[in-house]
Amino acid sequence: MITGTHALIYSQDAAADRAFFRDKLDLHHVEAHEGWLIFALPPAELGIHPTDGESKHELYLMCDDITATVAELTAKGVEFSGPPTDEGFGLLTGIRLPGGGTLGIYEPRHLTAI
Repeated sequence: MITGTHALIYSQDAAADRAFFRDKLDLHHVEAHEGWLIFALPPAELGIHPTDGESKHELYLMCDDITATVAELTAKGVEFSGPPTDEGFGLLTGIRLPGGGTLGIYEPRHLTAI
């Protein structure tokens, strides 16, 4: 019944972020219309966490080796929010997007569904 996931990133500079995903992250994409790019994502999994606050949604990229991934992306001019930190569930950092946002990226240390 469910065939995929369509995630959204809202940006102060959508054109710059689209170029970033196309040129820096090398994600396959299609042009839906007039420069509006839709990107293919790697396989995904969904975790559901409890909260006492407002409900929210987060998006993280996953990788097998955070050190190698950070080095490869840094060589392409990608900036990070800081060095990877050990959060127990994995090694985590953030990719700074040109539109002002940050996209989490981590090397999981937990079982994954993929």
